[in-house]
Amino acid sequence: MDALPFKLSLVKAVFKDVTPMHVSRSAASAAAAVTRTVLAEIIAGASRVAAEEARKKLVPTDLVAAIDRNVELEVGGTWYHYSPTFRHLTGELRDADGVVVASPKRSRSRKPSAVVGAHRFEAGVRHLLRSQGVMAGPAMVRDLDGIASVFLTDLARDAARVVRDRGIQRFGSVALAISGEPTPGPSLKGSPQTDSARSGDRRTIGGDDVLAATTIQLFGELRDRALSDAREAARHTLVG
Repeated sequence: MDALPFKLSLVKAVFKDVTPMHVSRSAASAAAAVTRTVLAEIIAGASRVAAEEARKKLVPTDLVAAIDRNVELEVGGTWYHYSPTFRHLTGELRDADGVVVASPKRSRSRKPSAVVGAHRFEAGVRHLLRSQGVMAGPAMVRDLDGIASVFLTDLARDAARVVRDRGIQRFGSVALAISGEPTPGPSLKGSPQTDSARSGDRRTIGGDDVLAATTIQLFGELRDRALSDAREAARHTLVG
């Protein structure tokens, strides 16, 4: 298995930003692996966009196009509100003449820790870019740093919630209806429903908690790949 581009010390520091719980080594490894998988897929998607224009150097528009083509890659949404790349996607305030009105400046202290600490992910991001044989301009690297930081922070927050709630709790249900056929009736099971029970103490985040958090953050094929990579990373940690 390839070495994880994001150091476990960095992963644990991110967890510490959102929870006082102890983070096991297997949990940190799993979280690092999930983040690597997500970023690798985003870079691969952006690379395909750039390749269509015979470029190997990625630019922010490649990132936006990759996300537009594959909604599974739309993660780390908080970063979008702080990145010039995504500003036009999250809405701009314009005056009567159509001129963009600058939003009030936020002080550094009010920015989320995931945004302020995004630069910590640059080494890992550059490692992933090199591994795929592509380059990226400073703005693209900054966006990848930010998405990685916010995604991992969200993952850590959900893992802590899994520990507190002793499993994943889902509220309500969704049923698929086929045209011309009656709509299925509501589930008779109570709500909220516990989809996965958790064992163990409530002071430590383990590898399984990160796996559960991954099912909250991701979906589709990307989720399946991330879970597979996370399990492998956790196994190597236990063996090593």
